[in-house]
Amino acid sequence: MSSSFSRFFTPKDRVFYGLFEEVTNTLKEMSQLLYSALQQQDISLRDEQLRQLESWEHKNDQTTHQIFIELGQNFITPFDREDIHALAHSLDDVADYMWSVGKRIFTYHLDSVDATMIRMAEVIIKCTGALHDAVHELRNMKKIKTITDCCVAVNSYENEADILLDESISSLFSNHSITAIELIKRKDLYEELELVTDKCEDASDVIESIVIKYA
Repeated sequence: MSSSFSRFFTPKDRVFYGLFEEVTNTLKEMSQLLYSALQQQDISLRDEQLRQLESWEHKNDQTTHQIFIELGQNFITPFDREDIHALAHSLDDVADYMWSVGKRIFTYHLDSVDATMIRMAEVIIKCTGALHDAVHELRNMKKIKTITDCCVAVNSYENEADILLDESISSLFSNHSITAIELIKRKDLYEELELVTDKCEDASDVIESIVIKYA
């Protein structure tokens, strides 16, 4: 392939990296916003911050849609089309489920946020941070260990969230002063927060698969 022919395709080829990086930048912003909202004592201000997650989720939908448009228009891609689709879909799931958490909190009219929710949000921040770092290294594929270490970290964080979920639900059911309705609300929120970390792990598994194929 001539150098001029290569240069013609290179920008189209590499546009995917920028789009995926934009997605993980959005995920980091969303996780930090979620954490900040959960620490907000004023319920109206908390709900206002949580509703901002919807704008970020819509922004992420637009970026994900652009990835699929580029996939349909470009002959040259940095890795298999199936892998691009899988990575875009898995990262989009992370944004969707973070927004789902926000919706549940203000829909349930939760009076207070407990320590479990804040700790889960902290784990989500760590997960999205690791995904961000892994995706930003895909552009050059020069730091394979950095990418795999990030993926291993996400798996570890997801395990941390699993343990936290089990302990929190056990504590919840041993609390005889809580009402049945409040118990249902909090159990659902714990599980939804943990599900965000599951989606982060799904995305990290796709990244690991890409690295194995192309490193």
